[in-house]
Amino acid sequence: MSDLTTDLVEPDVAGEAPLAGGPPAGTAPPLGRARLLVRPTVIYLASRALTVAAMAGAAPIANLSLTGAFDRWDTKWFMRAAATGWPSRIVTEHGHVTATTIAFLPVYPLAFRWFSALTGCPLLLSAAIVSGVTGLTATLAVWALVRRFAGPPAAERAVLLFAFFPGTFVFSLGYSEGIAITCVALGLLALLRRRWVVAGLLGAVATATIPVALAFAVSCLWAAVVAIRRDREWRALAAPVLAPVGFVAYQLWLWAHTGNPSAWRLTERGGWKSYVSPAYPFEVVWKFVTHPISSTATTNLLVVCMAFSVVCAVIAIRQRQPGPVLVYGLGAAVVALVAAPVGLRPRFILDAFPLVIALAVQLKGRSLRTVLWISALLLVVITVYSVDTFRVFP
Repeated sequence: MSDLTTDLVEPDVAGEAPLAGGPPAGTAPPLGRARLLVRPTVIYLASRALTVAAMAGAAPIANLSLTGAFDRWDTKWFMRAAATGWPSRIVTEHGHVTATTIAFLPVYPLAFRWFSALTGCPLLLSAAIVSGVTGLTATLAVWALVRRFAGPPAAERAVLLFAFFPGTFVFSLGYSEGIAITCVALGLLALLRRRWVVAGLLGAVATATIPVALAFAVSCLWAAVVAIRRDREWRALAAPVLAPVGFVAYQLWLWAHTGNPSAWRLTERGGWKSYVSPAYPFEVVWKFVTHPISSTATTNLLVVCMAFSVVCAVIAIRQRQPGPVLVYGLGAAVVALVAAPVGLRPRFILDAFPLVIALAVQLKGRSLRTVLWISALLLVVITVYSVDTFRVFP
């Protein structure tokens, strides 16, 4: 694990080449290495100031306090999980399965519950602190990952676009993305360094945080197959074996806790009408094409996000991102794409952050500044929208 900590301030050790190309970086004095973290930290804090200002401005319009603006959407469900836990049976109303905390994986609510117990902070404040701090660690982890395979200038561009990407409004709410992206980005870094057990353990935490992180298990499998074929490094199998353990363990616990092996799936389906459908993206596009004027806000959002993701995926493939990074980005996008009625919203494109990285690495100069301004504007719009309306869930 110390190797990954070193990577946060010294992404490449001289003489050790990454799996897929990238400029080696030499060593630097400890103080100089620590200073490298200042710029991405400041960028992240600037993006949080922007989202909090947007929330503060939107809250009075919706007759909410700033606390009320924070305690919305999935935040409410994570708060329930932290406060009351998970029900011991599938809850039904009029014979139909209804929404409960069973649909919410445990790492994030347990994290801020424990933080609240240790510090005495109220649960809502603890949720905000954990989400905000892990948003910062996610930003630093993405910075270190890109610096590892694409070099320092690309890493700085990646941090700018990542921090101000519209989906990062969740770092200013009570959401689990900060923990998951931190673990996945560091896990990808571990795969590039061939630290198989570390990668697997980070994956296990991530898959017990958000379901989309299961794409990281596929990335681990890809990296393990490559390592075995090239170097007969059978230890690499530790990564794909360990990575899905978090999600699998939660399903097994739910089975023992509720007596139903399908508790999570049934709750997702009954409470949120959520299910896996490879046809779903085609249905969304068809609705937009056949009714472009009268299509719903949800349809418009999903079509725009799908188009953006396709462009970024093409860029990532053409850039030849390191295999584990590319596989995760594409896999996470596909997982969200076929999840009806969720689809590829900004939050789930954020989970598939290698797509955002690809765009940041590609753009420079005026093009980067233009996209960054547009992204920051959309970040404000989506933040305000998440506070002021329930028409489209974020």
